[in-house]
Amino acid sequence: MKKYYAEIIGTFAMVFCGCGAMTINEITNGGVSHVGIAITWGLIVMSMILAFGEISGAHFNPAVTIGFAFAKKFDWKEVPKYMLAQAIGAIFASFMLWFLFPESQFLGETTPAIGFESYKAAILECIMTFFLMLVILNVSSGSKEIGVLAAFAVGGVILLEAMFAGPMTKASMNPIRSIAPALFTWHFQYLWLYIITPTVGAILGVYSYRLLKN
Repeated sequence: MKKYYAEIIGTFAMVFCGCGAMTINEITNGGVSHVGIAITWGLIVMSMILAFGEISGAHFNPAVTIGFAFAKKFDWKEVPKYMLAQAIGAIFASFMLWFLFPESQFLGETTPAIGFESYKAAILECIMTFFLMLVILNVSSGSKEIGVLAAFAVGGVILLEAMFAGPMTKASMNPIRSIAPALFTWHFQYLWLYIITPTVGAILGVYSYRLLKN
């Protein structure tokens, strides 16, 4: 039970802080800044890996959980339970942001930039999640992201990808992180993109990892 609770808390913290930074940036007209948002995402992921890596593995992302299962490092029977825990944490975080900042129209939701075609956004999200999963597999112990190395590597790649791709796709790389805000903004037009492509990217990352490792 502890590992599911850790996934709930960790996913809550990640969405609350990351989407919270985006929400506050929205309502303050740039008070946090794009750089600040990227740093927030990276730091909260680092912190949660250090806090909960040994308990649950610090997945906080259905695509990562599915990726570990495809890599045969995680029991498929645990996948639905982890995804439910992640959903509870993410949705509750978005609810709190909706409650605290009712003036926000977006709550940190993920949509492609205006003029950036959805298929391009899908490709970009897929590539980013591919590299994220590849990094995670190379620094994890089994299905667990444990220790300073994993925290800095995973948090660092999320910060990096949020920094350069955030303006174009919001750099989700996480289906539940995109689903949760949409439940309160009712903007579902591009949600398919942020559910399918991170999952595909994570699976491709697993197969690439197998080519690199025995």
